[in-house]
Amino acid sequence: MNDAPKADIRQGTEYPTPTPDVLDRVRRHRRHTLELLTVCAVGLVPWTVLLAVTLPSAYEVHQWRTTWVGFDVLLVLSMAATALLGWRRHRAVIVAAAVSAALLICDAWFDVSLAFGTSDVWSAAALAVFAELPLAGYLIHRVLAMISLARWPSVEAATRLTE
Repeated sequence: MNDAPKADIRQGTEYPTPTPDVLDRVRRHRRHTLELLTVCAVGLVPWTVLLAVTLPSAYEVHQWRTTWVGFDVLLVLSMAATALLGWRRHRAVIVAAAVSAALLICDAWFDVSLAFGTSDVWSAAALAVFAELPLAGYLIHRVLAMISLARWPSVEAATRLTE
């Protein structure tokens, strides 16, 4: 087994080859995470059907302003974190950008769906189509590009995982 550090061509730095114990722990954590997500996704199906059948089509909301201002504050903080992490060239920018994209998509969805049946639907749809969704798409594109540059275990290390 070769435990000598490997050179990272992109950054000119060296990093150690992960040990089999570390690779096994990573594989186990990955499996547990995927199992949890699978159970959650399956569990949400009946819950979503129940909501579709039982929720009223109209509902008087208290704290409407607090809800929307709070959501927009989260969106501002997420975008600011993405910008700050990007300027600092920190790899956590990937997570912040993905969160920002998800929040933008949610914002577009709620703006348009809650404006349906009112004259505000056109401005909500225009904002979604020309600002929120394109920015979300751009952020997702950048996240995927950054992920493609990430260092992954060597073929040798990945082969040891399957043995």
